[in-house]
Amino acid sequence: MSVSTVVLPGSFDPFTLGHLDLVRRTAGLGHRVVVAVSHNPAKKGLLSLEQRRAVIDETLVEEELADQVESRALPAGLLVDFCRDVGAHAVVRGLRSQLDLAYEEPMARMNRHLAGIDTLFLLTDARLSHVSSSLVREVFALGGDVDDMLPAPAARAIRAAVS
Repeated sequence: MSVSTVVLPGSFDPFTLGHLDLVRRTAGLGHRVVVAVSHNPAKKGLLSLEQRRAVIDETLVEEELADQVESRALPAGLLVDFCRDVGAHAVVRGLRSQLDLAYEEPMARMNRHLAGIDTLFLLTDARLSHVSSSLVREVFALGGDVDDMLPAPAARAIRAAVS
């Protein structure tokens, strides 16, 4: 059986333990995973795209996932075009709640319509369902401790970004 390639897209600002859990579980299903790091102009960023990729790459090495998972910058344009370029047959998205499904479902249907790209939904580990990059940034900005929500490279990077 050949290894299939899937894309896990997101802004990953910062890369959280929830993201890492999705990567681990997707790789554990036998997939080659491309973590597609995007720039979202609607979000006020903490880390640059290059810093986010460096955090992800360092985390993958520490977690011994680098042979099965890689990060790439997601260029402007359609996600399905990127999927074709990397040979991916599916997109992976994590769902924390019904709200996430309501947001993700139309995009999943459009990706299927445009290019036959399926979306695989994984329910977030219940212990991490409250963790989002946006909330981590907010808690961090207000002086809260976010180390238990982030892999060590991400925690170091956000501290360095504000020093």
